[in-house]
Amino acid sequence: MSTFDDRENAFENKFAHDAEMQFRAEARRNKLIGLWAAEILGKTGADADAYAIEVVKSDFEEAGHEDVVRKLTADLGDKATDAEIRAKLQNLLVVAKGQLMDEA
Repeated sequence: MSTFDDRENAFENKFAHDAEMQFRAEARRNKLIGLWAAEILGKTGADADAYAIEVVKSDFEEAGHEDVVRKLTADLGDKATDAEIRAKLQNLLVVAKGQLMDEA
């Protein structure tokens, strides 16, 4: 195999790894924001965990995180604004990435 082929394979592997890590970070973020929203809604224990899973699943409706924002906005009503939800999503993505790095 040539050096070019080795570099191409390494690039493809890095791309696949980075895409997987981004997916895992977003899923973790969605779980964390689901737990945050569950607390606001007064859910605890298994109910909070089940709600967090609903939030994770809601992200599979379309590309991006707008489907999560819509779900949380509908569920939380006047308990949190869109801006608060979006800010929390950004903050929790950083937390989720940090958690994944600590686990590695």
